Amino acid sequence: MKETPLSNCERRFLLRAIEEKKRLDGRQTYDYRNIKISFGTDYGCCIVELGKTRVLGQVSCELVSPKLNRATEGILFFNLELSQMAAPAFEPGRQSDLLVKLNRLLERCLRNSKCIDTESLCVVAGEKVWQIRVDLHLLNHDGNIIDAASIAAIVALCHFRRPDVSVQGDEVTLYTPEERDPVPLSIHHMPICVSFAFFQQGTYLLVDPNEREERVMDGLLVIAMNKHREICTIQSSGGIMLLKDQVLRCSKIAGVKVAEITELIQKALENDQKVRHRKEGGKFGFAESIANQRITAFKMEKAPIDTSDVGEKAEEIIAEAEPPSEVVSNPVLWTPGTAQIGEGIENSWGDLEDSEKEDEDEGGSEEAVILDSVKMDAGVISNIGSQDAPIVLSDSEEEEMIILEPDKNPKKIRTQTISVKQEKAASKKPMKKRKKKRAVN
Repeated sequence: MKETPLSNCERRFLLRAIEEKKRLDGRQTYDYRNIKISFGTDYGCCIVELGKTRVLGQVSCELVSPKLNRATEGILFFNLELSQMAAPAFEPGRQSDLLVKLNRLLERCLRNSKCIDTESLCVVAGEKVWQIRVDLHLLNHDGNIIDAASIAAIVALCHFRRPDVSVQGDEVTLYTPEERDPVPLSIHHMPICVSFAFFQQGTYLLVDPNEREERVMDGLLVIAMNKHREICTIQSSGGIMLLKDQVLRCSKIAGVKVAEITELIQKALENDQKVRHRKEGGKFGFAESIANQRITAFKMEKAPIDTSDVGEKAEEIIAEAEPPSEVVSNPVLWTPGTAQIGEGIENSWGDLEDSEKEDEDEGGSEEAVILDSVKMDAGVISNIGSQDAPIVLSDSEEEEMIILEPDKNPKKIRTQTISVKQEKAASKKPMKKRKKKRAVN
């Protein structure tokens, strides 16, 4: 899926804001976004958040045979993955030009700068060495991937602990963390990448560009440096010509930013070690780093409620309330054995639709016949009710009878209802004969 291109209005708006030294997120020209570092339960697992850009770093190790030309040095391997979870424009299973460029820049920044002592990773010269693998997964893309990935890689390497090993003759013994404490890696310095975006052919400069600013920039300059102001690598892309003074100014800004980020990383590592070695059993891991204000937290703030004077308040409310009315509606007796509370209410439904009116007009004659029979049945019931007879209710043409007291004279009722049916049939027969006579004529 291709990324949605910026419209001309958005492009002009961004460039105009940069000319006025304003940014969409309110930062100044040389400001970094907020950096947050959180560690997992295992050593060597961390998540680095640079604004909304999130990178997961995971370090693993394995005993392998060394390279032939470097028999006493361990192996470092870096792998960055761009998944569609980070941005829809990234295609899975395919190495894009951006991914190849980022992987090469990471290797030059971390491996070629000799930030890790690879000779300390040798177990048996020419036979067994440690291979350290750093896997970086981009979880969310909001610009400046290389800075977030370099921070995540160096933080994961500093946090990682490899198993302890002992060698006796030709036998290599690998100890579990329960048997011996894991051993940290030997790290000489911490190189960190700082990105600079140039606009209008190098006229304007921004530090830590976000995703929208990267779309409208003309060129990018990446400087990898440690806190001792030693430049590890420089890469310029975009095809713009930079002056010597511009590069020197960027290197000075990078030195300040790298010192701040290095201090932040060291504080995060120290805090994690304090929590892990706490005697009371401190809580650590990704779950503990989630803020309570988010939806994913299962914690609620409890507010104390005073219930001591609830009874007094309830009595005051009852005393101030108006007393209920004592008017009781009289029941209306329509027929013996039935009653209704209150008077009848008119139909509150809206006007009938045209189709319902036509149905009523067509069924008018049939309803007249049924109403006559219902009136006769009501007369029968009222006569029987005066004689303390059982009450019979009928609500259909098939004369389904519901007898509430079956012990008293059920036969009389049936004869009377049958007589009603016979009267109906007798009244309908002459109508049929007349129709036949008219058809003959």
